[in-house]
Amino acid sequence: MNGTLVTEAGDVCWLRSDIALAAAARRQAAQLARAICLPEERVARVELCVTEMATNLLKYADDGSLALRVVRAGGHAAVECLSLDSGPGIDDVHRALRDGTSASGSLGIGMGAIGRLADASGVHSLPGRGTALFARFWAQAPVPAPGPVGVGGLTRPISGEQVCGDTWSVRALGAPGADALLLMMCDGLGHGPLAARVADRAREAFRDSRHTSPVAVLQDVHQGLRGTRGAAVAIALVDAAEQRVQLSGAGNIAALVAREGTRSGLLSIPGIVGLQLPRPRTFEAAFPPGAALVMHSDGLSDRWKPADFPGLFAQDPSLAAAQLLNQAAVRRDDAGLVVALHRQP
Repeated sequence: MNGTLVTEAGDVCWLRSDIALAAAARRQAAQLARAICLPEERVARVELCVTEMATNLLKYADDGSLALRVVRAGGHAAVECLSLDSGPGIDDVHRALRDGTSASGSLGIGMGAIGRLADASGVHSLPGRGTALFARFWAQAPVPAPGPVGVGGLTRPISGEQVCGDTWSVRALGAPGADALLLMMCDGLGHGPLAARVADRAREAFRDSRHTSPVAVLQDVHQGLRGTRGAAVAIALVDAAEQRVQLSGAGNIAALVAREGTRSGLLSIPGIVGLQLPRPRTFEAAFPPGAALVMHSDGLSDRWKPADFPGLFAQDPSLAAAQLLNQAAVRRDDAGLVVALHRQP
């Protein structure tokens, strides 16, 4: 592999909102925390965090879910807890983050205390549409220092399946925190275990590729998926120093650069990676500080507009990915996306 693996999709435990949500969330979160060797005092913090998230979902959301997972970056591991809902939203997020404004009858620790419990946290709310909240607990200190480009992603399987055929991966061209990153978004054809195997093969081929250009990496993934049902795949190179993004893709992966409420699309050619790949092409767009690259499968509607998500791309990229999936994903298909944010200096 040319470069260093930064982060990639992994298993996500999705829990739909119901009366047993808090107990199930505590059990799953504690299991993940102990798996990455968090001390028991920090395991208790994770349990407290997801209990408050679950309680708020049950009290205020019309519908909602918790997503629990282990994320890895630069050799570090963390438990990440995401709460997504389609409830009434929060009119005053700053007030909600103060102590003493927790849901009536809940533990009373409030969103502000969740922020103190976690190593990183955030909330993004759209009044009348829903809220996304995240909290992250690293297994060891110091936590990874942020580079000029932050990345995060999320996948969710189609209703009725336990595994997802959508996946993503990110590697740095150099050491972690480098200015240039390669990103892959993959949508294995179909659903279920066979599509998930395609996704696993795509991540492996992406990690093993020794190339740095999107076209060459796409061709490596094409070779790696030979003999499978194939996939839609897009490879992007984001370069913070050059302030540009290059993309090469085949199939139905949407890719766009969002900045200042506008979006610029990056095209993929028709084809099925692993089965039939015409001559790849490269498309470019500007990627200045404050811009966001979003790549997603057709499990998300491509009709969303950056102007409808004020302040989203100033958030942590995991939170940005969660809110986009929360608002734009459909239940009748696997859904996945990866987001790269060029941080303001």
